[in-house]
Amino acid sequence: MDSAKKMTQIAYKAMDDKKAEDIRIIEIGEVSTIADYFIIANGTNSSQVQALVDGVDEALSREGFEPKRVEGHRSSSWVLMDYGDIVVHVFSKEDRLFYDLERIWRDGKTLSIEDLQ
Repeated sequence: MDSAKKMTQIAYKAMDDKKAEDIRIIEIGEVSTIADYFIIANGTNSSQVQALVDGVDEALSREGFEPKRVEGHRSSSWVLMDYGDIVVHVFSKEDRLFYDLERIWRDGKTLSIEDLQ
């Protein structure tokens, strides 16, 4: 299994374990050179957003994957975690609706976690 798929699976599971809402995986490698996958999810409040970010960071770090860059901070309602091959977006519910990345990246292919097996 390639590292992008492995990172995506780890990040997805970490967010699912922390009860993220509406986790989406978008394969963008065919339409962009930014990354292979976007993972988009939201929390119900700022504490959960931070818990989701911390969970992803811890899970990927345990497997030896470190972010190249993290944008946003503890009080943010949108945190972007750039791991090179994958980019994780964790939003508040309101900001997710406002920025609507799923619409912007609609040329990508929406996948389920099972598609990565």
